[in-house]
Amino acid sequence: MKLQYQILKTLLFGLLIFLLVFLGFRTYQNAGSSKLDSTAVYAAPDSNFTHVWTAPSDWRMMYLKPEEKELVVYGRELIAHTSEFLGPKGSVKAISNGMNCQNCHLNAGTQPWGNNYFAVQSTYPKFRARSGTKENQIKRVNDCFERSLNGKALDSTSREMRAILAYIKWLGSDVEKDKSPKGSGIFKLKGMKRACDPLKGAEVYTAKCQSCHQADGGGLLAENGKSYTYPPLWGTNSYNTGAGLYRISNFAGYVKYNMPQGTTYEKPQLTDEEAWDVAAYVNSMPRPSKDLSKDWPNIAKKPFDHPFGPYADPFTEEQHKYGHYKPIKAWVEKHK
Repeated sequence: MKLQYQILKTLLFGLLIFLLVFLGFRTYQNAGSSKLDSTAVYAAPDSNFTHVWTAPSDWRMMYLKPEEKELVVYGRELIAHTSEFLGPKGSVKAISNGMNCQNCHLNAGTQPWGNNYFAVQSTYPKFRARSGTKENQIKRVNDCFERSLNGKALDSTSREMRAILAYIKWLGSDVEKDKSPKGSGIFKLKGMKRACDPLKGAEVYTAKCQSCHQADGGGLLAENGKSYTYPPLWGTNSYNTGAGLYRISNFAGYVKYNMPQGTTYEKPQLTDEEAWDVAAYVNSMPRPSKDLSKDWPNIAKKPFDHPFGPYADPFTEEQHKYGHYKPIKAWVEKHK
């Protein structure tokens, strides 16, 4: 009798579980069928913006030696607040224009697709066609000081240089040698079927940019007078004609997924065309010049949007600067 009771109890329990699973499935099925549109097309997320690389968490600095951690932290401060230390009124030295490195390398060089430093440690030293030489990280850092910050090179043996290099090493500590993780640098924006239009770009600038960077492009100086709350995009205190962002393709990819304020690579506010046109507008405005006579010793290696001749191809400086770029790329491909 006791055995029969146990068997019956087991059967009833099993039946109860079956009914609960069945009813739950039917409820899910009905709910789903009432919401799904049979005509809807599932759009997979763009793989360029999923699982992007991120910087190491600060808590991991506990594993660094005290002197190494001190350099990494100082290096981050130098990138984030360059002008406080090395600007026109800098506490260490006056060798730059008042902008901060993170005005171009967002969030102290850690923003995915924000011109970050993730791949620097893994890929340098490397040959660069712009100089025609194999460059180390010191050369890369000083290029930024001389071009983007329109200043002077930093002493390669200084504590400041050592700190910046320690910070760059820290950011790339998990990156495999010779690899560039997803989200590194600036996103390569698809080109347009026309030339970039500075006049259309001026409209975009007025609507989306000038509230921060001001109508004259001069940026907004902070109250302390040492740095900029919003950096100048042209004029005497902006980056010069040798800077990477003076190439319109770099500027367009940069603003598309980072500007205006509040934009992220997940939620862009500009269309591709707006990004190209506003880049053309900003880079059509006056700014400091730089002697580029030693750049691109092999002129055939110049990028399609390098705005200064001579070139190995038959296209003009204007077309190289503003496009249409497709004919240039096609010519280069044909004459490799």
